Amino acid sequence: MSGILKDIASPADIKKLDMKQLKQLAGEIRERIIDVTSKKGGHIAASLGTVELAIAMHYCLESPKDKIVWDVGHQSYAHKLLTGRAGNFDTLREMGGLSGFPRAEESEHDPFTCGHSATSVSSALGLASARDLKKEDHKVVAVIGDASLATGLAFEGMNHAGHMRSNLVIVLNDNEQFISKPVGAMSKYLNTLIANPLYNKVRAEAEKIIKAIPKLGPGAYKAVKKFQEGLKNLLVPGILFEELGFRYFGPIDGHDLGQMISMFRKILLLKEPVFIHAITKKGKGYRFAEEDPARFHGVTSFDVTTGRIDDADEGDERSFTRHFSEKIIELGCKEPRVVAITAAMPDGTGLQGFAKKFPDRFFDVGITEPHAVTFAAGLARGGMIPVVAIYSTFLQRSYDQLIHDVALQRLPVILCIDRAGLAGKDGPTHHGVFDISYTRSLPGFIVMAPKDGAELKLMLEKAVEWGKPVAIRYPRASAKRIVSASSCAPLEIGRSELLREGKDLTILAVGSMVNTALASGDVLSKKGIEATVVNARFISPLDKSMLEEIARSGKKIFTMEEGVADGGFGSAVLEFFERENIHHVKVRRLALPDEFIEHGAREELLRKYHLTPDEVAATIEAEL
Repeated sequence: MSGILKDIASPADIKKLDMKQLKQLAGEIRERIIDVTSKKGGHIAASLGTVELAIAMHYCLESPKDKIVWDVGHQSYAHKLLTGRAGNFDTLREMGGLSGFPRAEESEHDPFTCGHSATSVSSALGLASARDLKKEDHKVVAVIGDASLATGLAFEGMNHAGHMRSNLVIVLNDNEQFISKPVGAMSKYLNTLIANPLYNKVRAEAEKIIKAIPKLGPGAYKAVKKFQEGLKNLLVPGILFEELGFRYFGPIDGHDLGQMISMFRKILLLKEPVFIHAITKKGKGYRFAEEDPARFHGVTSFDVTTGRIDDADEGDERSFTRHFSEKIIELGCKEPRVVAITAAMPDGTGLQGFAKKFPDRFFDVGITEPHAVTFAAGLARGGMIPVVAIYSTFLQRSYDQLIHDVALQRLPVILCIDRAGLAGKDGPTHHGVFDISYTRSLPGFIVMAPKDGAELKLMLEKAVEWGKPVAIRYPRASAKRIVSASSCAPLEIGRSELLREGKDLTILAVGSMVNTALASGDVLSKKGIEATVVNARFISPLDKSMLEEIARSGKKIFTMEEGVADGGFGSAVLEFFERENIHHVKVRRLALPDEFIEHGAREELLRKYHLTPDEVAATIEAEL
């Protein structure tokens, strides 16, 4: 690291720079982001698009006294570099290093930890209200992307802020690119605003004339206000943000540092809700990210010169997501009632092929997971077979809808829960470790976890046939870590699969841990300890006859799962024995601890929490 950036220890340092130096700093920040993410991976495209925006805000604000709340955090790398973290930025997303998202524990300049979309407006409004109640004097700014702006939570926060007339600034980072192709009415509306920048220009000129009128009377003032309303509706019909109670400024060029700084200086003097509409380019400054921002949204390592991304799953036709992608297309061909739904993640969830083949039966609802679930419930009530593909961590946002709109009504909605388990370097906001707990408690839900891609296909096929609420959870893992210990025995609701017999103990494993259980059994066998290994398949309902048979054998039971221990699969097994009044069985749960797991490579995290084959074998040997 060299140049100006090496001397930036805090936002105060950039206030000493002139415009030429600020532009040089922007270039150095982009080079640093590209260099580090090419080695460590991360969310490069969105962060490249907000470099000037971050510089302008920190140039005009006084962080950490003033609060900047970033939405999602995909766009916050420049913010990290400007707030004292440039020196260790090369530890990005490493275990023990910098988080890929804003994190309150990491810096006083991060007022909120965030990794999910649409939280910035509500949390910033809370900060602003706390400030007012404490009679403090500082600014609060929420930065939100155009995709997040279309969510219900963002509108709820804006509606409340406008009603309160709160001293709050919302900055819309409008790069015209969601994670995938923009969808929805909000996207069309923002494009209309981009094409109509006339309003604020005319309004500003009108205000100059009005202010020049001496001794403006109440009647004239009312007439002027009425004129402004008419002007607004004439030039930008139904301008939404002003109707919500905000002063709207924009659209402005989010890469023009001079314009941005001038705008912020003026707007920060206002004591009312303000909405700044900044147009940015996702991937700005790196040709490959500009040309394909969706692919460079979140990356592993890549070659800076060629733009080639080192995709761990690339060329591996047996990843869970690819198996799902193949099967959903096959089922779509066989059954015309099958429809697919995703929340702004058609590529990540593997639905792009289905979308291309059946465009009328594919629905990308944007970043609106609660709507996705209730929308699916409506489709199911209407006679369709909806398959909802959402990452585990994001499905958490739909918990009420799962209860009220699907489970309560016993509707045949099929949840395909991708990225279940450890999500790796994205960290605690993205680990899918809670879905077992919140799905198995839903009355009437069938909850399954496949051991490999073939079993995932079988489960999806049966889910379509059963006509019941179903949840299927699976990790990002590839086929290299998936076993083929059986030929996929016939799948019956609540029936497990015996993979290996042993006299000394029983391992009940579910999903991604089945392969680990078998490998652990091999390690133990070399030490003269023979383990029975069972692929549970079902988290709910459990295999009652299998559990009763194991209880009669008297062997100690070890349960294995890639999720938190409390409320998980192992807890379900313990609850079964308690419910059936079977008290002599000894059960040890092997799972993740009931805490928020830090970021790091999946294998590193599994090793740390003793869920690798050698670690599991060592735990079992010590127990015996």
